[in-house]
Amino acid sequence: MASLEELPLLPVFDGVKLAALATVLYVIVRSLHLKSSPAPPHVTYQDTPLNRFLFKSCQILTQEYIPPLLWGKSGHIQTVLYGKMGRVATPKPCGVRTFLPMEDGATMTFDIFEALGDHSTQDDITMVICPGIGNHSEKQYIRTFVDHSQRKGYRCAVLNHLGALPDIELTSPRMFTYGCTWEFAAMVSHIKREFPQTLMAVVGFSLGGNIVCKFLGERHSNQERVLCCVSVCQGYSVLRAQETFLQWDQGRRLYNFLLASKMKKIILAHRDTLFGTKSSRLDDADLNRLRAATSLMQIDDTIMRKFHDYHSLKEYYETESCVQYMHNISVPLLLVNAVDDPLVHPSLLAIPRTLADKKANVLFVLTQHGGHLGFFEGAVLLPKPLTWIDKLIVSYTDTLCQWGRQPPHTPQDGHRLLRAQ
Repeated sequence: MASLEELPLLPVFDGVKLAALATVLYVIVRSLHLKSSPAPPHVTYQDTPLNRFLFKSCQILTQEYIPPLLWGKSGHIQTVLYGKMGRVATPKPCGVRTFLPMEDGATMTFDIFEALGDHSTQDDITMVICPGIGNHSEKQYIRTFVDHSQRKGYRCAVLNHLGALPDIELTSPRMFTYGCTWEFAAMVSHIKREFPQTLMAVVGFSLGGNIVCKFLGERHSNQERVLCCVSVCQGYSVLRAQETFLQWDQGRRLYNFLLASKMKKIILAHRDTLFGTKSSRLDDADLNRLRAATSLMQIDDTIMRKFHDYHSLKEYYETESCVQYMHNISVPLLLVNAVDDPLVHPSLLAIPRTLADKKANVLFVLTQHGGHLGFFEGAVLLPKPLTWIDKLIVSYTDTLCQWGRQPPHTPQDGHRLLRAQ
């Protein structure tokens, strides 16, 4: 039995517990954004016949994106789940791997996955895919997108970033960088030769988005036989993106450390080829600095810029960014980002928004949620195997194929001009 002195403390203790519980619930609601309502993406565009057709026929552009209720409105959780889990119930598409020698002695690889049926418009379209940093065709999010595209009648070609595949040795002291388009260009040239009737839908995820946009903008001939381009979750300016990676808001400094650790692992797996050989630009001192690096900028300055003889980190970042090439792209261009992407600072989104305001061929699609390459959908807890972004890319490309079969409208309809080339 409690003493008289203890009795007054019980209501106070219960009050403290209640306040603590209320605080925890408040933090959960705020951090998971549980009060945020599903909404359609915000689209920046110009009023053209093609864009009106897109909004009419590509209905996912105007429908609500509905992430899983309990966690899907947190960009961090979406990003972490993509990074650790990839996708749910990931399929295993069967492809054929191609090895191509490069002029500098490197050997690039890509995988081709044939369509699993006819396309709805009977067109021969190849999805030419460039994955994110250090990724390849065996990553789960790539496999999910490839399988979905195959079932919709698309052939897929997926670049394996130089040095990314764990079982493929480098044959020269060079690996992938943020904006080197040599390997992607070689894959595109091979596709054009092997499939002379095909049109290409160019798709880039994260770093891959920077590479494909830079590739298309480098010279007009790169856009021949290109139906469209889709870029997902890229930062557009490597220089400005890396500066934001040193900030702690949204945990970007932590993500920087994790990505740096991933890059160190990839580089060290090829240290016998990259360091100390006669043709290598790297030495043992660079190797020691790499081991001590804790950020991408340190790795870029120590290792990555030297693959192409850049004199400074600033020169490397500016030269390898797509931002100075994107205005040269004339084919339909879909740029997709999420507001809650913890890797892409909101200030960087002014780049695609401004481009869409100025160029009629550009759509900038911005979702409230989705994180970095997450875009999981679901009801309450469990995500669906197919993500919103998988469906958007295929639906957008399907719609452009349908548009190509419409009666002519204006000479500015790039897709129709493309078919005449």
